[in-house]
Amino acid sequence: MIRVLLTNVPDLATGKLIARALVEEGLVACVNLVPGVTSVYRWQGVLEEAAEVAFVAKTTDTRLSAAIARLCELHPYELPEVLTLEAGASEAYDRWVEAAVVRLGQKTTV
Repeated sequence: MIRVLLTNVPDLATGKLIARALVEEGLVACVNLVPGVTSVYRWQGVLEEAAEVAFVAKTTDTRLSAAIARLCELHPYELPEVLTLEAGASEAYDRWVEAAVVRLGQKTTV
């Protein structure tokens, strides 16, 4: 089963750094960065509005916990949004995601 990992980052440069790390470390198969997001939220009792970049990563059930932990290590926010969704996919795409993430102790061949 593919898992979709969602967060927002403050800018494209930060998103690229985190995305490259997660892909290079074999924690996620790929990341889509979507600039132009406006977030409205309440933080510490104050209504806030911020320009952000949406961060959408695809991984597997087996790598989800490690991907979340690493994302939180790299994320600049005090409390990063981390949402996960289960996603169905075509068989071919599902196989690609499975092959693209590195299992513990293995190197990727994708």
